[in-house]
Amino acid sequence: MIIDQSSPSPTAFPDGLLAWAGHHSGGVKRLFDANSGRPGKELLRTCLISKLEHWVKQLAKGESGTPRILLLVGGPGNGKTEAIEHTIRSLDDKMACDGWLVEELSRSFRPPSGQAVPRLIAVDLASYASPSGDLKLSIVQDASATAGHEGQSAPQLLIQELLSTLEGPPTAHYLCCVNRGVLDDALIYALDNNLAGARALLEAITRSVSLSSNAPTCWPLAGFPAIAVWPMDAESLLTRPSDDVVSPATTLLNHATNPEYWPQPNACVAGKNCPFCGSQARLIKGNNRANLLQVLRWYELASGKRWSFRDLFTLLSYLLAGHRQGKIGQHASPCDWAKNQFDLDVAGQLMPKPKREHLTAIFELATSSYQHALFHSWAKGAVDTLKRAIKDLGLDSAASETRTLLGLQHFIQQRNGPHLPATIESLLKNLSDLLDPSLASPDTGFSLDGRKQITLADVDIRFSRSIDGGLDFIKKSPALSPSELELLHRLGKVDALLSSSTLRRKNAAAAGRLQRLVRDFACRLVRRSMGAMSAVVADAQALQAFQGLVDHDEREEHLFDVAKQVRNLLNTGEGFEVSLTTTFGQPLPPKQRQAILIAQPRSVRPLALQTEGRPRSPICFLSVGDGKSKQSIALTYDLFKAVQELDRGLSPASLPPGVIALIDTTRAMLSGPIVRDTDVLIDARIRIGIDGTEIGSSWNKFKAIGKKGNA
Repeated sequence: MIIDQSSPSPTAFPDGLLAWAGHHSGGVKRLFDANSGRPGKELLRTCLISKLEHWVKQLAKGESGTPRILLLVGGPGNGKTEAIEHTIRSLDDKMACDGWLVEELSRSFRPPSGQAVPRLIAVDLASYASPSGDLKLSIVQDASATAGHEGQSAPQLLIQELLSTLEGPPTAHYLCCVNRGVLDDALIYALDNNLAGARALLEAITRSVSLSSNAPTCWPLAGFPAIAVWPMDAESLLTRPSDDVVSPATTLLNHATNPEYWPQPNACVAGKNCPFCGSQARLIKGNNRANLLQVLRWYELASGKRWSFRDLFTLLSYLLAGHRQGKIGQHASPCDWAKNQFDLDVAGQLMPKPKREHLTAIFELATSSYQHALFHSWAKGAVDTLKRAIKDLGLDSAASETRTLLGLQHFIQQRNGPHLPATIESLLKNLSDLLDPSLASPDTGFSLDGRKQITLADVDIRFSRSIDGGLDFIKKSPALSPSELELLHRLGKVDALLSSSTLRRKNAAAAGRLQRLVRDFACRLVRRSMGAMSAVVADAQALQAFQGLVDHDEREEHLFDVAKQVRNLLNTGEGFEVSLTTTFGQPLPPKQRQAILIAQPRSVRPLALQTEGRPRSPICFLSVGDGKSKQSIALTYDLFKAVQELDRGLSPASLPPGVIALIDTTRAMLSGPIVRDTDVLIDARIRIGIDGTEIGSSWNKFKAIGKKGNA
């Protein structure tokens, strides 16, 4: 993907970052429109970009065997349009078209206002290339469109275009962006209309872009050398496409935090209180930037989801420029909004009856830095606890401590409502639930100031005793902004008030509840700020180990250890057990009515995946069983984490429901072929009833062999 041709003007950020969001122009790309979908100018290189450049070189040289059909498969925001534009520009360059090809296609894809962009644009390069080349190119920017072909469905048109190009002359080439839904609909259309050739082709395409363990090569497509397919949503934008190229996300974050485009230090209208300029100052440091990218990559591994280009644009806009900043005081600029929040806070401390926006201003400032934008959720039940406790204790509404408590109450109440960008709301909520640093193990160590190593337990212990004690311990940490330190200081005053004997005599229980809530909030604030900057998140060790399996080539030894644990989960001490009296999903009958087939233990081994001609698999697989029952299962993060916990002594009965369901499903899929496999049944036996009576096979029949294997 390429970022904008024109450089941002000085101090364009953070204001300019607002346009990066998916619901603004920065998140949606239109072909040959420099003002859309391009928040910079540097090429965001992926594996696909390199393949497309190589394909263009092959075309320019006229190499035989070059694919004539390219299908870029993926959902919205995955960079398909940008990849096509880069390909066209590269083709213009390599074929020496001197810009005429780009100019011609730019006019075609940007018709006059009111006219729809045609579904298919065809161009003959013989008219532009120098020396003249006999090459015809048809481009479909969006395979779901039907403009210019009214009366025909998108799946029908896709089939017609693929078949006509395949059957056409060798000079015909076809470049198409298509989402998986249109592919599926086209396959259904081929099945319904008995189109055997189209069915075979679409089945091959669908298999090649799947994430299954036996997915064939896609570049070129297995069985169809004239076609090349690429699943764009299989690649992570947070991993390097090659050893000498940084990840697209790194390039994007480097551009978003480039000091050239930000106000000079102390030049921001909000000064040191601006959370956005403060976030940029932290993220220009290599360790903090790398740790943020690490957290985003861990989210992909833990959730099984991928950040798309549009998601990353929106995320960086949200982290570095905020969201809905123009609502309060109608200040559209993030820095102006921060200045307004600071002024509201100062005014609120002097007013006899401050409004809600005055009370929450310090909380908004302290939690608008990128660390708290990532981990944004607070306990919903805290609002009711605060209301009851303030009422039960009869706190003076004019006191500064009470105002801080009321500000906390209103702030949490606001966070329980809509406060995230709609385009990435589900991703952010899921990320916070999975990786919240406030849930990280207390034994996790990190650096407080770049030198001194501490653990989260050191922070927890001090804040559990008093906020002032915790603040004294961590106040020199560069992770905390002036607004965070000021908020912690005010919460410390509340903590001291709640510890006073005068207030305790009024209602000790209410004071205790409120004090625990305030200390917990302060500790969470510190944990999240430090944790996000240090990549100290929930299950960090397990995520790091899982990433080693997925991202690195030298993983067979670790996979073998995981396979042994999965083997122990599938088998019992006696072997592999199959219930003969129930079907999958049914509960076992009483023990006296059970009939259990006991076969030899099923093997579990690491499964080698196809790597040539397709993107690296985002997940590992295990081969389970032998012979007719052999199958593959995905090594998900939940399964990997469960295996690690079993190593630490977790009982199999305490495994998460999702892991138990995966193991049970695998057992059921193994069981069907096993009970029909005579080779397996030779060494199997059946245990019946409560007394353990067993039946085994002899040379020509089954016979009773005693109880639990005793003849």
